[in-house]
Order: sequence, then structure tokens, then C-alpha cells
Amino acid sequence: MKLLDLSLYLVLDPDMAGGVDPAVHLATVAIASGVTCLQLRAPAWKKRKLLTLAERVLPICRHATVPLIINDHLDVAMACHADGVHLGQSDLPVALAREWLGNEAIIGLSVSNRQQLADSSGQGANYLGVGPVFATATKPDADPAIGLDSFAALMQSKPLPVVAIGGITPDTTRDVIRAGADGIAVVSAICQSAHPDTQCRLFRDAIATGRSQ
Repeated sequence: MKLLDLSLYLVLDPDMAGGVDPAVHLATVAIASGVTCLQLRAPAWKKRKLLTLAERVLPICRHATVPLIINDHLDVAMACHADGVHLGQSDLPVALAREWLGNEAIIGLSVSNRQQLADSSGQGANYLGVGPVFATATKPDADPAIGLDSFAALMQSKPLPVVAIGGITPDTTRDVIRAGADGIAVVSAICQSAHPDTQCRLFRDAIATGRSQ
């Protein structure tokens, strides 16, 4: 399995980025500016269009040894030879994804409460995406924000490395890391930024500060 560094995990939404070409450009800039893991998430896109984007982003990730994860679509991940897949609670079971992708693949699982956290143990995932920590408009069907205190409580019994997601900004990153997150996942704060390179560096600095305290 490719080295998994969850520190700064970009969930790249090509609609937010402005389409295929802008998304490819953003992937290049973000990885050069410190993104350590990249997930493609395009809930409104047909699979062939997502596959086309994935095939363009994959060489950029390979060159930088940054894992490419496909959100939800196991078949697209297999077709483009991505490094893995990220699954939600209503997606295909982790065990089935592991069977199809093999032991070297990276598999992430979204959880939002204590029961889901407990159930995630032993399923075969490599990491958990926990949130939303704060309120976010990025994913309209997301569960309610759990808040920093509840997130910190969940981290006391995490069975796997955790990337926190949901409304996280450079200003709140330090506290999320101190609460027990191994990394932070960012969508709109980078995808919609006029200066994504600067945003990435602000996040990386905040992550480093949180880890040093």
C-alpha cells in the first residue's frame, strides 16, 4: 500500500473548481503546495466524465507519490487504477471493496457518530473520515455538525487513523489536530479559493502548530 499521510487531504470537487481543466490545474497546484492525499468527488457527474478526470489527475499524483482516492465509485477506482476508494455509510461495504481492490488498496470510510466508529473496527478500512466537525454547506445531505468537543470525545476511542472533515478552516485546524485528528480534509476552502497555494500553506502551518502543542 502507498504511504498514507492524511495531514492535508484535499477532496477535489471539479464543479467547485470550474470543470475538468481547472480541476487538473488545481490538483497540480495543491499537490505542489503540500496536499498529501487527494480524493476526487463529483456527485453530479456521470462516471465516464469522472473517469476522464481521474485519468488526467492520476499521473500528477503518481509523480508526487500522493495517493489518488475515488469517492464512492469502486468501478471508477478500478478502471483508472487509483490507489483506493472512499466509502460512505450507504455505499458498498468495505469488506467487498477490499475483496475487489486487494490488500494494497487504500480504503476510507465516513463515520459521524460513536456507533459507526465502533462498527468500523475490523471492517478492513485503512482510515476514517470523521465529521462534519463544523457546519458546512458543501454536502447538503451531511449529518449535523458534531462540534469540536464531541469530535475530541470520539477520538479517545478511534480504531484507525482519522481525517477530520466539515467546515474546517486554517483558523480551526490547530484545535482539530489537538483534539486527535491525524489530518484534515478540505473541500471548498481550497476548491473555491482564489489562491489555493496560499490556502494549502496556511493549512499546513496550522497542522504543524497543532501537532507541536
